[in-house]
Amino acid sequence: MNVDDMLKDALREQADGVGPAPADFADRVLGVRRKRRGRTVAGAAVAAAAVVAGALVVPQIGGGEDVRPAGVTGTADVIAHPDQSPPKDVIAAGRTALASFSTTKQVVFKDGDGEMVRTYGVLDPTTKTYRKAAGWAWLDVAPGLRTAAVLEKDLPARRIGLLDLATNKVTRWIPVARGAAGVEFSPDGSKLVATTYKKDPDRLHKENKVSDGKKTYPGSGPSTRTGYSVIDVKSGKGTWFAAPSNEEAFGNAREDAYFSPDGKLVGVFTEGGFDNDSTLKYYDLAGKEVATPANLRHLLGWIGAASLSPNGKLVAGDFAGKGKEIAVAVNDAVTGERTDKLPAQQILGWADDKRVIAWGCDPKKCDGKGEFRNQLLLVTLGTHKVVPLSDFRKASAAYPGRWSPEFTTR
Repeated sequence: MNVDDMLKDALREQADGVGPAPADFADRVLGVRRKRRGRTVAGAAVAAAAVVAGALVVPQIGGGEDVRPAGVTGTADVIAHPDQSPPKDVIAAGRTALASFSTTKQVVFKDGDGEMVRTYGVLDPTTKTYRKAAGWAWLDVAPGLRTAAVLEKDLPARRIGLLDLATNKVTRWIPVARGAAGVEFSPDGSKLVATTYKKDPDRLHKENKVSDGKKTYPGSGPSTRTGYSVIDVKSGKGTWFAAPSNEEAFGNAREDAYFSPDGKLVGVFTEGGFDNDSTLKYYDLAGKEVATPANLRHLLGWIGAASLSPNGKLVAGDFAGKGKEIAVAVNDAVTGERTDKLPAQQILGWADDKRVIAWGCDPKKCDGKGEFRNQLLLVTLGTHKVVPLSDFRKASAAYPGRWSPEFTTR
């Protein structure tokens, strides 16, 4: 199933049972394959984001180590707010925190083309609440929850901002020679990978329209990715590497590069695909292609490196339910064989080696249109203990659309 098919199915589901297409429907089918974030609609899969779990010894941005056991979020193992959606107060589990979340509104122009516009809610490390940030085209929070990398509107951008989340001010701008439309921190916070494009991957085109049977919408075009830059945060210096996408592969305009779990490699999708059939190649930080590590061969395409457990032994699996059963697999990272089946829709990432953060829907309404009524859950392997982390997703006046979480190490 390609992205256009997924988009049509999503629109058809909305038309048949949920009403008009939501503001973020396009964002849910444009694959953002990143270590902490990704979105897909396929079967019972829903909009998703991912987690990287790391140590509580948090590197400072720009080098060195800041031994901060309590960190921004304090020492509590689980901080949940099952009565909040979108979340207002900090959510965290294990070594991982909800760093930010976003909603996406599709704007249609008079000429029939369109674009996706993101609105972020980002964690304020001082108040421990989520502050609305609507002025950025892209935002990624660094490990430690004190700094974010941001891109201005009108992608591709020519500079990357380092945003102090306590003051909400950009402390430094890092110029990029080639326009970047996606950027993310390495797991240790010392580097950035900025994916470069010829054109804005969030633009939608009337000639690629899709329909829900009642109304047509502009759709995604081919990817115009040119490559990626690996940038040292402390010095601001970086090296660009060519990695052009397959421009004939429509429906997946955003194909961002991402760091491997150890930060030593960069993963790049090469065939314009959306799922596990995509061709994924890994490169070292000098741009040399290397063999895929054994425990990265079974990563889910739309989650990327974040589907790997912190110890590297387990990997998030795909939907595993039969009939109306809601279940998702956990697999051996090297063999791909199933090791567990959890009562959830989709694994988003790992709180630690024994617990995952996942989407889960209302058990009484978890089929058909009910699959879109879901909440963040913390699920323990083996015992299948479930702890709700958020309320069921819904829009609000400040965030008009279904929010998508983005996690990082706290």
